[in-house]
Amino acid sequence: MDQQKFIQLLQSVLAPDTERVKAATAELKKNYYTSPEALSFLLQILTSHPSGELRQLAAVEARSLVPKHWTDLPANQKPEIRTHLLQTTLNEKTQLVRHSSARVISAIAKLDLDDGEWADLPGFLQQAATSQDAGQREVGVYILFTLLEVMGEGFASDMSRLFTLFGKTIQDPESAEVRINTMMALSKMAMLLDAEEDQQSLEAFRTTLPFMVRVLKESVDVGDEDRTMQAFEVFQTLLGCDAQLLANHFKDLVQFMGELASSTDVDNESRSQAISFLMQCVKYRKLKIQGLKLGEPLTLKALHIVTELEDLNNTDDDATPARSALGLLDIMAQSLPPSQVIVPLMRVLPQYINNSDPLYRRAGILSLGFCVEGAPDFIATQLNDIFPLVLRLFDDSDVRVRQATLHALARLADDLAEEVGKEHAKFIPALIKSLDLATSNAAANNTDNEMQLDIIKASCGAIDSVFQGIEKEDAEKYVQELVPRLSRLFEHPDFKVKAAAAGAVGTVAAAAEDAFLPYFAPMMNALSHYVMIKDSEDELELRGTVCDAMGSIATAVGPGPFKDYVQPLMQASEEALHLDKPNLRETSFILWSTLSKVYEEDFTPFLDGVVKGLFESLKQDETDFEVELGEEAQDLLGTEVTIAGKKVKVSAAEGDGRATLSRSKDTTDEADIIDVEDADSDDEAWDELAGVTAVAQEKEIALEVIADVLTHTRGKFVPYLEQTVELVMGLVEHSYEGIRKASIGTLWRAYAMLWALCEDGQMEKWQPGLPLKVQPTAELAKLGEVAMTATLAVWKEEFDRGTVTDINQNLAAALKACGPAVLTGENVIKEITTILLSLIRKQHPCQQDLGDEEDMDILQESSEYDWLVIDNALDVIVGLATALGPTFTELWKIFEKPVMKIAGGSESIERSTSVGVIAECISSMGEAVTPYTTTLLKFLLHRVSDEDPETRSNAAFGLGHLCEKSGNTREILASYNTILSKLEPMLHTATARMMDNSAGCVSRMIMAHPDQVPIEDVVPVLVGLLPLKEDYEENEPVWGMIVSLYQSNNPIIQQQTPKIIPALAKVLSPPAEQLTDEIREKLTDLVKYLHQHQRSAVESNETLMNIAKQ
Repeated sequence: MDQQKFIQLLQSVLAPDTERVKAATAELKKNYYTSPEALSFLLQILTSHPSGELRQLAAVEARSLVPKHWTDLPANQKPEIRTHLLQTTLNEKTQLVRHSSARVISAIAKLDLDDGEWADLPGFLQQAATSQDAGQREVGVYILFTLLEVMGEGFASDMSRLFTLFGKTIQDPESAEVRINTMMALSKMAMLLDAEEDQQSLEAFRTTLPFMVRVLKESVDVGDEDRTMQAFEVFQTLLGCDAQLLANHFKDLVQFMGELASSTDVDNESRSQAISFLMQCVKYRKLKIQGLKLGEPLTLKALHIVTELEDLNNTDDDATPARSALGLLDIMAQSLPPSQVIVPLMRVLPQYINNSDPLYRRAGILSLGFCVEGAPDFIATQLNDIFPLVLRLFDDSDVRVRQATLHALARLADDLAEEVGKEHAKFIPALIKSLDLATSNAAANNTDNEMQLDIIKASCGAIDSVFQGIEKEDAEKYVQELVPRLSRLFEHPDFKVKAAAAGAVGTVAAAAEDAFLPYFAPMMNALSHYVMIKDSEDELELRGTVCDAMGSIATAVGPGPFKDYVQPLMQASEEALHLDKPNLRETSFILWSTLSKVYEEDFTPFLDGVVKGLFESLKQDETDFEVELGEEAQDLLGTEVTIAGKKVKVSAAEGDGRATLSRSKDTTDEADIIDVEDADSDDEAWDELAGVTAVAQEKEIALEVIADVLTHTRGKFVPYLEQTVELVMGLVEHSYEGIRKASIGTLWRAYAMLWALCEDGQMEKWQPGLPLKVQPTAELAKLGEVAMTATLAVWKEEFDRGTVTDINQNLAAALKACGPAVLTGENVIKEITTILLSLIRKQHPCQQDLGDEEDMDILQESSEYDWLVIDNALDVIVGLATALGPTFTELWKIFEKPVMKIAGGSESIERSTSVGVIAECISSMGEAVTPYTTTLLKFLLHRVSDEDPETRSNAAFGLGHLCEKSGNTREILASYNTILSKLEPMLHTATARMMDNSAGCVSRMIMAHPDQVPIEDVVPVLVGLLPLKEDYEENEPVWGMIVSLYQSNNPIIQQQTPKIIPALAKVLSPPAEQLTDEIREKLTDLVKYLHQHQRSAVESNETLMNIAKQ
């Protein structure tokens, strides 16, 4: 092998000429790297060549060849190589080369030590790490770090010795490099340590922790950015290790990071890193944070940091402490109970809102907006205090506060649409005023124009959000006032202003429905100019927003008026698939979803193109991409990292030498270019990059849209169903939780669609219970088996609570709509039961964090997101009861105690929900509930006096069903008077559906045992409550009772006819969902009966007369 030619090729790799690099790389791999001699040459270059760049490249390449060729080198040469390598590494002056050389040593040591060779290496490293020379100590500790990285398990017997050594080097009096290298080594030991089995090492590690904190503090104090980042990374790593390592110091560590984050004397990068650490604590150790009651002090610190926010318009990606603090508030609101985040925030909010400093006022309202998503139910209870503050800040003297208020209102409306929508009369005029003022100021150009443009956009955004919760009859009042204003903004030169206005127009149209028709044609003509634009990023973004708006307008005006616009809009959406803009492709998908909903089976002409586009999206290769990382990732050059389950290589971008991520080939393939830098950091530090790629996000949208399209086009989609299921099944266990969630949801929606299609055909409607009374078709049975298999495969071990929540929702909906057929598989019911028990007992993987198990046991409160998982698991229990009917009693034996435990808890939302679940289960079990009468009756009688109105209302609902269904007549009748006495005040309480549910309960009691209820006293009260306004489900027992009394010629009900007539007319009028088909038929017969026997009463009502004549 020509050594001189070999060196020349390596030098070519370092050249700035890409083609030359490729050619040299190819020749090295083909003609040199296949031989052990190449490794020998590389090691010689590493230990003796004068060029630092060439030594660095030699180290990188040698490290990759060691596993292939080290064992083939002559044994008599190895001792000299090892000695020379160690000595030159100790003497190397360039840190990057020194570190790369250390990694070569660890690669060789991994092979040698396993084979019983290089026995003197540990002693050499011990000597180097304790040398009088600081440089040798630095290298000795760093090599130990790299060895722990590659063969950590091999040090299991040396833990005590290493902790003794590192206990000294972490306090090195001379070298910061020794201290930081020790920290990194300790982080690797932490990953190996089994706290349960090795108490001595656990205590040794805990002893070093305060010194590790000191290293971080010193690095921050002297402004050493690189070592500060390394220290933060170590602490981030420790969060993923055994919880006992940090247990004794966790509170102090969180408080230290909080102080660091709050200190304006510290550089912003370090502060942001401290906040990032706190966010990870909340994410992975939320139970510990909650148990130590750290949520409140962190909330207050974050709120104060937000006052430092500079320009809200600044879209710079660089994290600032203030922006990071808003992110911390967001994740705390999602992860911790309201008592630790929202309650303290609300307590101090007036101090911020009333502060003379506008930055405090802005911080207060912004922070509130960022907390809404995490705790909407609790914030909904505070709106009486919040809304006046928002309205006041709309008129604030400082434009920055007004700007922040607009953004906060949009967030409130996004998560509390109905509640905000009810206050439209206050908010919409304020938003119009804000829009007019900003538009006027921007036109006059007499103030900060960028700020005014953001006010315009934020006003449009807030209008967009608020209108999502406004009822049609209210929305139509604003059409004439808003649409012309918004349409004028289409002429604005700023594309983002045009987009904001278009989005608002679409939402106003969707809310106003046919009241938008007078503006329909001119709006479509105005928007049509932007459907095909594509010459810039701004144009493409506007195009996407306009397509969204047109979809909303189609929903508003309906299929007829919109028909002339469908073809060109679909053509534009299909063209958008090929414009290399992921967001635009997603916009096209969402448009297809909307139009399929509008046109249903008439959407068929477009199905071929739509399905083709969606399938192509799902078939995309997620590994073919390149991402620029920038100069900060220089130390990662030459390493492979994992993205979305695929390996990618960090390589130098052409020209500027900055790092990029590019697709890696299989290890058996030859790479095109040799990378010239090595990694100092562990690949695992980049695991978070494996989260979500743009392609994965697009696939998630595509899956959701396929589900929408097949649901709305029904039978017309059947030709595509088999291939759809095949594609979706391939994505069920994808690394991205959004795809897992959407895949399972699509399978269940496909099953529900096909089931409804079969029932509309020849198949009988399903009946509850097992064995099956109605057999599904072979196609249905197969699809149900596929969906259930996929669900169980993911559901049991899924760590993402959002995905588990969605699975719960889909399975519950399928059971209620399609019955028990999917439960017939072997062990299916057993597996479902096991998973549900783990969920309602908070033992499922998605409910755990990386803390101690005992943290869970001592906590009573949950965040709203955590409760949502349990809430939807309870709904699956209701689905099982609905599907199984009387045979559910066998499962009720299992679920009774854990569900009733929740129903007896301290949180009102948990009590009300679980009492409602019990009531639904009673209803589904029917007479089979009889053996449980004693327990259920006692429980419901207690809860019907609960302090929470929702719980009382649901208990009344349950009592009614128990009285109606139970065969334990003696015990039920003995409690009739008690039940009636508890219900009497509820019949006059207009909150939480209490009147409707108590009326339903009494009606069921009458139908079950009419002789046990004082009808002459009760019926007039019930009639006085009609028509029911909140819980239409209770129309069935109430009107059913009334019909039965008429059928028995009861004189009391006959006397109430004049009051019943207007209620009867209203309940037989829209909305249709007031009545089931069965009860509507009974009431139609009642109208005809009354027309015959009390003609004058019916003839006075036009609605009833029209029914009587049918």
